[in-house]
Amino acid sequence: MSIRHGLLALLERGPRYGFQLRTEFESRTGSTWPLNVGQVYTTLGRLERDGLVVPAGEDDAGHALYAITEEGRGELRQWFASPVDRANPPRNELAIKLAMAVGSPDVDVRAVIQAQRTHTIAAMQDYTRLKAQALESTATTATQPDRDDVAWQLVLDQLIFQAEAEARWLDHCETRLVRLSAAALAQAGSREGAPADTPRDTTTEPTADPAEDDFPTGHGGDGDAEGGAAQDGLLRGALRRTRARR
Repeated sequence: MSIRHGLLALLERGPRYGFQLRTEFESRTGSTWPLNVGQVYTTLGRLERDGLVVPAGEDDAGHALYAITEEGRGELRQWFASPVDRANPPRNELAIKLAMAVGSPDVDVRAVIQAQRTHTIAAMQDYTRLKAQALESTATTATQPDRDDVAWQLVLDQLIFQAEAEARWLDHCETRLVRLSAAALAQAGSREGAPADTPRDTTTEPTADPAEDDFPTGHGGDGDAEGGAAQDGLLRGALRRTRARR
């Protein structure tokens, strides 16, 4: 979130001092994006430099107040009217981690996915509980919920939707990697098997279940670990060939 524009939005309601801005910012966002006072004053200094805020004297307790200027109001209106730019999306640590894991021969990618899925679902459950508490608190209030309550509920909705999307993406990643690994194993088997005019005897060889054996899971003895490493190598080879064809 743009701290710069968030502070301008708070100052539009009237002059504020630094600690007050920090408190209201965290209240509006449910402390999802905590700020420190130094960060607030640094941003205020830049806003003053750019002519978007000006000093506005002191309150009764001696706190230095800041007020938004007309240029600041214009900047704020433009921010609200403009969509969030997706031309340069923010770095996603999870996407980077999985991309690095796929390219690392000693990493169990499926275990990475499973660990993250467990964490993501737990976070989603926490957000859902917080939302239920917020709604219950609002329902017991005789008056209409204030703007901070509504803002916090909207933030919680976004966090829940984001966690749901992340869980679905992790499922998609696992399914795609399993399919690539299965295809790589099939190619390896065709290269190492009997000639095309000699049918393979399947009466003495059990057919492997791709859902269980086509991707390393990080469990089992040394044999499982060796098989998983070989399968992981085949997966990475398949990914390299896929990129080479593009």
